[in-house]
Amino acid sequence: MIKSIFSEADIERLRRIVEENSLFVLTCHAGPDGDALGSTLGLAHYLTALGKEAVVIVPDAYPDFLAWMPGSQEVVRFDKHREKAELMLAMADVILAMDYNALSRVDDMGPLIGNAKAVKVLVDHHLQPDAFCDLSFSFPQLSSTCEVVFRLVVAMGGFEVLTKAACECLYAGMMTDTGCFSYGPCTQELYIIISMLMQKEINKDRIYNKVFNNYSEGRLRMMGYVLYKKMRVFPEYRASLITLSREEMRRFDFNKGDTEGLVNIPLQMKGVYFSAFLREDTEKDLIRVSLRSQGTFPCNKFAARYFNGGGHLNASGGQYLGTLQEAIRVFEEALAEFNKP
Repeated sequence: MIKSIFSEADIERLRRIVEENSLFVLTCHAGPDGDALGSTLGLAHYLTALGKEAVVIVPDAYPDFLAWMPGSQEVVRFDKHREKAELMLAMADVILAMDYNALSRVDDMGPLIGNAKAVKVLVDHHLQPDAFCDLSFSFPQLSSTCEVVFRLVVAMGGFEVLTKAACECLYAGMMTDTGCFSYGPCTQELYIIISMLMQKEINKDRIYNKVFNNYSEGRLRMMGYVLYKKMRVFPEYRASLITLSREEMRRFDFNKGDTEGLVNIPLQMKGVYFSAFLREDTEKDLIRVSLRSQGTFPCNKFAARYFNGGGHLNASGGQYLGTLQEAIRVFEEALAEFNKP
């Protein structure tokens, strides 16, 4: 059994919140990834098993390769069903902030959550959370928010209540946020957690195939194009850069999630320890920035200093207000400056 990392007082307070309330609204960050959707749905399944009403609201669309997750079809999209989402947030007894550390990360939902009368609980693994919740479970040293959720359930004595559906969602989030357990804080206890999830008869190979072997033809052709035409290598800095414009994404029938994981590929090259991916947003006039690294190169510091972002040591993100060419110039200058002795 894994050890509890939570204070007894916080667990007791969470237990009372769960026992004394009925309607739980679970929210996650814009552009939901595997950990965001997995942790939100996983905890929703657990609350439902306890007899609670659990509603999941996401700011916008999640990738198609996550649509297999149990409960995903019941998710309320704020950008499509705003009236319903606003009503649920206003009625909620408890609002759970899953996998985000600031209200700015949920776009237009932020003010509604901030002003809601509900009890607010943060469950996250990102650095430096803002103080917008009544109770916070923020653990950047863990692999994923899904791991935080699993540990919370176990600490409250709820492992037996966890359903197979909940465990599938939680496993998917842990798998995707660690690159199939290849980076990040993959501790000994994380593998104990995986073995506990497998006691619920999840099929880890099926989950892998649903996520990673379910891409469109356009995604694969775009990957080839990116590696052949758009990848630049900076051997003097042991770094690489990939860029994509809106026009290029349209050329390959871009769907949400099609660029997921592209930033990791250059790290397979010998001698490359830092990888950056800059792409034009499909709707807004800004550049999305994804950063990955190996070893001790601090992606989070690079993101914070040059791209209004942050995150973890080896996996971070940010954004740049301007053109793609301007963002490329900023990256090149930043790379030289950041690597000065």
